[in-house]
Amino acid sequence: MSTIEFKQVSKRFSHGLPLTINKVDLRIEQGEFCAFVGPSGCGKSTLLRMVAGLEEITSGDLLIGDQRVNDIAPAKRGVAMVFQSYALYPHMTVYENMAFGLRTIGADKVAIDKKVREAAQILQLTPLLDRLPKALSGGQRQRVAIGRAIVKQPRVFLFDEPLSNLDASLRVQTRLEIAKLHREMASSSMIYVTHDQVEAMTLAQKVVLLNTGPRIEEQLSIAQVGTPMDLYHRPRSRFVAEFIGSPRINLLPARLLRANPASATFEVLGQEVEAAVDATHLPARANVLVGIRPEHVVVAESGEGALMRGSVTHVERLGDATLLYLSLGGALAVTVRVEGDASRAVGQQIQIQLLREALHVFDDHGNACPRTPQLPH
Repeated sequence: MSTIEFKQVSKRFSHGLPLTINKVDLRIEQGEFCAFVGPSGCGKSTLLRMVAGLEEITSGDLLIGDQRVNDIAPAKRGVAMVFQSYALYPHMTVYENMAFGLRTIGADKVAIDKKVREAAQILQLTPLLDRLPKALSGGQRQRVAIGRAIVKQPRVFLFDEPLSNLDASLRVQTRLEIAKLHREMASSSMIYVTHDQVEAMTLAQKVVLLNTGPRIEEQLSIAQVGTPMDLYHRPRSRFVAEFIGSPRINLLPARLLRANPASATFEVLGQEVEAAVDATHLPARANVLVGIRPEHVVVAESGEGALMRGSVTHVERLGDATLLYLSLGGALAVTVRVEGDASRAVGQQIQIQLLREALHVFDDHGNACPRTPQLPH
């Protein structure tokens, strides 16, 4: 089995230093593609290196299958790791680079050839097997590094920011190839570390968002675990809502006026705004933040719900969409995503509508009020 389970796993690099990893409880099922994502320094690569056996665990247990692997050597864990750096041998051909690991453990020559050629076919490397790394593009080199992992037929694949050295077009192409690899090797579990939320959202079945670190004793490492759509539509905290989604979610100061289990009404910039959230646990007149994503803001002349007028301060045209930056007075600003050919100009006055089903609400501790509408998974 290739399940991976963290049980209260913590990591401290040295006595007296803050925890890098604090009490991680996580289970990754066999064949599941899991992404570790978060800001720099949050510990995502440290978690990955623990699975690989390259970092010691300070406390807690790590299981691969039903076996506790805390004290098992990396070579005996049944894992293969693809690093950010390709780390190919420059004097060896693609074939030799992919075969090298099997040769060092004394694998049969016929078996090596079979595994290398099967991996090359999966990764579309067959025409390149006789080339040296210097004759390859960056994307091709990364595929060779992935192929070197495939030939080991591991239970677990570990990817440590494998696309960060590629340009934008190659990142998209290689991302598709990794997704295809996961489908073709469905029995192997995969953990993918990235700081790029787009990679995490498009590749993973399960996303693990880590809190920024280092952390104090009571702050757990994991901010939220779920499907990509869980984190996008149902963030448990302001931190999750701000990290997931680009452009970043808009946040406006508000005050609770009244609440019932299905919805709550808030005062936002002097207007009453209804949100489909359960805020019954908040005290009367509680100060909160109301959030709405730029793609959910509606530009409207009239309609149901609160209408707010703002002045366009900047326009960014992206082709498929246009981003409008609105000033609502003072330091308050809102980002609005509209159609790519929308004719808006700096200085123009427009009205925006905050729809109740699209709103998020965060209390003064940054915790989210549960959203009540039915949302996609």
